[in-house]
Amino acid sequence: MTVYTEAHAKAPAITRTWEVVTLYRECGVVTDKARDIVTLTRTAAGIEGTVNCEPVEAIKAIALLHGAHDLTVISEKLEPAAIGKPAAESLHRRLARAGVPSKEHYGFASAALDTPVYSLALLTADERDTVLAFLSFTHGKERAA
Repeated sequence: MTVYTEAHAKAPAITRTWEVVTLYRECGVVTDKARDIVTLTRTAAGIEGTVNCEPVEAIKAIALLHGAHDLTVISEKLEPAAIGKPAAESLHRRLARAGVPSKEHYGFASAALDTPVYSLALLTADERDTVLAFLSFTHGKERAA
């Protein structure tokens, strides 16, 4: 298990699940202790939450996290990392060597991925590989290499 830290708060996650310990007090005395499993998932529609595998409004799940005495991250699925500037420069060079004009690099990547691309540096490794496979298919293996 991973203990929740500030680094987790900044990591781009698609899904993160916590074990949440909540203490209930009356007059400063702990009267009850609850353990829950809270999951937040980022979707195209927004943030979705579950508490103990039951769907709840995201705000309820977030409130439970904020009121917790103790949080432990028990699982997370992270977004794939972007390839970054050096790999993007390499991809630009490969596209240029294959004969794709520099003004068309983003359009070429957009066609390969069927989604708008505004920066090659923000592509994931899988997306870069898809662009390279498309380059190989459209411009021949010997020119794309």
